[in-house]
Amino acid sequence: MIRIFSLFLVVFLFGCSEEQQNKLSRLGVTWLEGNYQVTFVEGNHLKSWTVIDGKVTTEPNKGYYFFWTRVDGKKRYVQTPIARTYIEEIN
Repeated sequence: MIRIFSLFLVVFLFGCSEEQQNKLSRLGVTWLEGNYQVTFVEGNHLKSWTVIDGKVTTEPNKGYYFFWTRVDGKKRYVQTPIARTYIEEIN
């Protein structure tokens, strides 16, 4: 049973376009809770936030990631465009 599922998963992922795979990975971020470094890059502009014991959520139809973080000791809500944002899990 595990082999059949694994084979199906491999075939499914190779059959998806890169954009479809990106959409699937974005949806996966919605459900993960943990510690993340979120970085927004546009040209020379670079902005980073750290999300501790939280989650980064997305609505692909709207094109944004959104999350809560602490900035100068205050809890802040942040939205960043999916196309220019990188998310890294940190320890």
